[in-house]
Amino acid sequence: MGIKWQEYTAKGAKDYEIAQAAEPYLTKIGALAEKLGLLEEEVLPYGHFVAKVDNALVLERLKDRPNGKYIDVTAITPTPLGEGKSTTILGLVQGMGLMGLKVAAAIRQPSGGPTMNIKGSAAGGGMSQCLPLTPFSLGLTGDINAIMNAHNLGMVALNSRMQHERNNSDAFLAKKGLKRLDIDPSRVEFGFVMDFAAQCLRNIVIGLGGKNDGYLMQSKFGIAVSSEIMAILALANDLADLRKRIGQVIVAYDEAGKAVTAEDLDVAGAMTAWMVEAVKPNLLQTIEGQPCFVHAGPFANIAIGQSSIIADRVALKLVDYHVTESGFAADIGFEKFWNLKCRYSGLVPNAAVVVATVRALKCHGGAPVPKPGNPLPEEYSKPDVGLVEKGLENLLHHVGIVKKSGISPVVCINAFVTDTKEEIAAIRAACEKAGARVAVSEHWLKGGEGALELAGAVKEACEEKTDFRLLYELSMPFKERIDKVAREIYGADGVDYSPEAEKKIALYQGDPRIANFGLCMVKTHLSLSGDPDLKGVPKGFRLFVRDALIYGGAEFVVPVVGNISLMPGTASDPAYRRVEVDTGTGRINGLF
Repeated sequence: MGIKWQEYTAKGAKDYEIAQAAEPYLTKIGALAEKLGLLEEEVLPYGHFVAKVDNALVLERLKDRPNGKYIDVTAITPTPLGEGKSTTILGLVQGMGLMGLKVAAAIRQPSGGPTMNIKGSAAGGGMSQCLPLTPFSLGLTGDINAIMNAHNLGMVALNSRMQHERNNSDAFLAKKGLKRLDIDPSRVEFGFVMDFAAQCLRNIVIGLGGKNDGYLMQSKFGIAVSSEIMAILALANDLADLRKRIGQVIVAYDEAGKAVTAEDLDVAGAMTAWMVEAVKPNLLQTIEGQPCFVHAGPFANIAIGQSSIIADRVALKLVDYHVTESGFAADIGFEKFWNLKCRYSGLVPNAAVVVATVRALKCHGGAPVPKPGNPLPEEYSKPDVGLVEKGLENLLHHVGIVKKSGISPVVCINAFVTDTKEEIAAIRAACEKAGARVAVSEHWLKGGEGALELAGAVKEACEEKTDFRLLYELSMPFKERIDKVAREIYGADGVDYSPEAEKKIALYQGDPRIANFGLCMVKTHLSLSGDPDLKGVPKGFRLFVRDALIYGGAEFVVPVVGNISLMPGTASDPAYRRVEVDTGTGRINGLF
């Protein structure tokens, strides 16, 4: 490593300043790939420090090599500031690297929405970052652009077909090789996507003008990471699987109630054409030169929230320890890792890390909720073991979720300079009593050096025998599965449904092809309940499912809880206000 933490994090340098100082010392991508065990023909460079990896070639060459140990990183219910899960993943990999272990990470590609809004690019922070920061944060190798083009092409095909069916006779359509689909304009599932948080586009009307200006109807935009195409990228095993799944995407229903798919619109092949390069995972590195795969980027509150199965499979063949991520807390991201990603991939994890902070525990213990852009309330800078102890119920609930899966949990206390020995001791005692290993980690401040205790605890946990078991079988009816997740994972007393959700779930349950689809819950990440204002471990609540979506290609039924939207909004003080270009060097400042 070319820079020392004492010179940067200890002196208050910003994340982008640390990244810029470290980038001259990065390993060239060819050398990084060679050290990882990749062959030259398996590596497709994008400049000096980024590459795509030909997953098909790697997996064929190494098909008989045993997999390495598989580790998932999740967290407790976060504050709106986030608790450093991505930073922990990168710090853990760096710590294991310092121990002499062959290790890699897989994280999600950041969306332009949070990058230019409040959260930032999720590249980690301090001395535990994924580099180079600028390409990582601003489009990388174009995967999200490919997803947007593939998705929006499907919507273009749908609306165009509706226009031409309205304007022309069956005989005219037959001359063009088209069969009338009779799409029901009131049952269009698809909309458009873009990779920004644009609340003004949540509800729109398209087709205004004359009869040749499209089909007039209400429509919508979602953020790109909520697209079913993104979910398919996260779950696909290879290009052939991705092509099959895109063909199954349900874009609408016809007047008789039959699903209309991308295959029916003759657009599935063209949609897949946009995705041929996107299916290959991206290879970058941590600030200390450990390999980091970046692939897929779905949020966990509105989507599956996982880096890709393909990236995990490639990494597990190349290294002895592979660390992957699940978005947000264990009730959302880990639950989907456990019951969707592992089910579809067949991969069995060896350990799971639950990231916690004193800050989040104080929030769950009753301190005022911190708000991005505002000064932290004084409760977070003053020692208060009592607040921490009150908040421990939330952490122990998430530890229990991990243990329910049969995986060994390791609690990582992501240390802040304001934490006290007494507060840390209270967390350690409670978690060890609950049967979890505990490690304090200073990876943000010190990089791998600060994560050695965590790395040792994770390595130890990986040696334990696992008893991995899924929460439910796909043969269980959807409403029983939803009830099981609500009660056993969220702690709800039961589930209530809007008439619309009730009707849709009954329809899906009655379709033999859909009845065995996976269950992908859409719920706030800020509470175990559906109400983001309820902290700790809420009691006496019922989950309210207001809608249910169908993802025919990803093979999900998606219950939507509460008022959560698939298109986030941009805040009043977004990050883009602090991003600027040095026109002399072309260097981009202000990213985090």
